[in-house]
Amino acid sequence: MFKKIFLGIITLMVITVITSAALMAEEKIIKIDGSSTVYPITEAVAEEFQKAKKDVKVTVGISGTGGGFKKFCRGETDISDASRPILKKEMDLCKENGIEYIELPVAYDGLAVMVNPKNTWVKSMTVAELKKIWEPDAQGKITKWNQIRSEWPDAPLKLFGAGADSGTFDYFTEAIVEKAKSSRGDFTASEDDNVLVQGIAGDKNALGFFGYAYYAENPDKLKLVAIDGGNGPVLPSEKTVMDGTYQPLSRPIFIYVNKKSISKSEIKEFVGFYLKNAPKLVKEVKYVPLPDRAYKLAQERFAKMKTGTMFGGKAEVGVKIEDLLKREEAKK
Repeated sequence: MFKKIFLGIITLMVITVITSAALMAEEKIIKIDGSSTVYPITEAVAEEFQKAKKDVKVTVGISGTGGGFKKFCRGETDISDASRPILKKEMDLCKENGIEYIELPVAYDGLAVMVNPKNTWVKSMTVAELKKIWEPDAQGKITKWNQIRSEWPDAPLKLFGAGADSGTFDYFTEAIVEKAKSSRGDFTASEDDNVLVQGIAGDKNALGFFGYAYYAENPDKLKLVAIDGGNGPVLPSEKTVMDGTYQPLSRPIFIYVNKKSISKSEIKEFVGFYLKNAPKLVKEVKYVPLPDRAYKLAQERFAKMKTGTMFGGKAEVGVKIEDLLKREEAKK
């Protein structure tokens, strides 16, 4: 009797193990990592995709554009979210590891400069003033608001910004300091934009920068600063980002797809779903959709599996939507 019960238990355990192994074998996983700026878009796409495809699991990390490319170029992820184009050193790493990639623009974004809502003195700033604050020589020297403009208060300047692995950090420093990654180091840095939102929201003397979409999700906690790029102060908005008047802090954002990963049907299907649904989902998460023509061109490139980048491995500032379209069409 006991022998039969024991054998029954063993049989049940074996069946359970075999069933679990079969289920694990059937589970399809799409691995994505990279930019915290692009994250809300990719996460929205992943959620919608998984509703239709219950057997597919999409994981989306936020290690920053640079951190994401490190993983991607080592072959650890299928897709990399990027808030700037791939850089030469990342291109070299991908080549070294035999990783070919397809570069796909998915939206347009503006970098917002923000202060605390209790800040009553700042309405606009020039690019030169931002450079004075953020350049490496400012470290330990520019520490009060009245050092930027004499009429501003003699109060501490508390700075918040994207971390060094963030494409937002690369773009901001290139646009403002005129050299990517060239920045003072004495500020609160994070690759997670939500950390920056909370930091600025909690300090009357705070100033920081990150993607406009994170402001749009928290307008009661933050106050936008208009930026004067040489033609008068302009606030970031869907309109000013789209028409190119918000400069130099507007930029295209991307996903990069490992060509080898496309051999998996679920990844090919996911990217197709991403490009088809991007216009709607991009707008839902407060980013600026590209023109329909840009998405069509991206779909064509993906269908033809055209690898490489439209950029030269260097950070570029002031790329407008029409410039992006011209590059897309040149790649046809």
